[in-house]
Amino acid sequence: MNFACKRDNNIRMIRTIIGLILPLLLVAGVSGCGRFSTLQQKAPPEGDLYTAHNDSVSVPANAVTQSKPRRVSWITLARNYPGAFATRGPTSSRRVALTFDDVPDLKYTPQVLDILAHEKVKATFFVVGERAAKHPEMVRRIIAEGHSVGNHSYDHTSYARLSMSKFEDQIERTSNILHSQIGYTPRFLRPPYGEITPAQLMWTQSRGYFVANWNVDTEDWKGLSAERILRNVKRTLGPGSIILQHAGGGVGEDLSGTVKALPRLIRILKQKGYELVTIPEMFSESQELESMRLY
Repeated sequence: MNFACKRDNNIRMIRTIIGLILPLLLVAGVSGCGRFSTLQQKAPPEGDLYTAHNDSVSVPANAVTQSKPRRVSWITLARNYPGAFATRGPTSSRRVALTFDDVPDLKYTPQVLDILAHEKVKATFFVVGERAAKHPEMVRRIIAEGHSVGNHSYDHTSYARLSMSKFEDQIERTSNILHSQIGYTPRFLRPPYGEITPAQLMWTQSRGYFVANWNVDTEDWKGLSAERILRNVKRTLGPGSIILQHAGGGVGEDLSGTVKALPRLIRILKQKGYELVTIPEMFSESQELESMRLY
């Protein structure tokens, strides 16, 4: 066989191999693209876009839709639902609100409460329902010491990934737990990761709830030092600011920076002339929020 024939045979063999392998590679690629990417960012800053699944698509409970997501900013939600959603309070007075998510636990929640008591400052704690069920004494302590509580879902599932029935269950289960422990249903909600769709927001508004997100993110969940946390606060602090922190840790989560930063943060805020208030106090002057509690 001459050289030209050998070359032609080799080319045909290569094409055959490619023809067999290419479909397998394409199948593998499609399978990989279908995997759901776990949300890593704990708290998107104000104005960031979050993914909200198309409300017109019916999906099974907890299923992840593959439809093209639409994206809605917090700024848009605050503008379209002024009586149901906010990321900050009125800017007309020098008030700020300290808020703590993912409570209660038995490690960080007591430390934060001790500091607040020593500094004579009131804050708002956003409660995860299943944690409240495990530690009712901590929820009662929060209330007994004059702080406010809000609903932070039952198990910290992203609302934007849930069907409406599952979303409603997250809120109602936690509301029932809190009502049984403190005697009333808190009006204020904070969605895990700050995520909520317009359809879900309309439902919460129809039930008399108000979503209070934040505009100052300490990013303390990253295990940051006290110095880094304080720098993050100073970067976006202003009248009406709602400051996001955490007083309940997940598995392996280090919130020691939060505990160390808190006394210094309180002193800095007071030195700057800010009044530290709870979320209900922050919005008490708003006409949309005449009642702070649902009974």
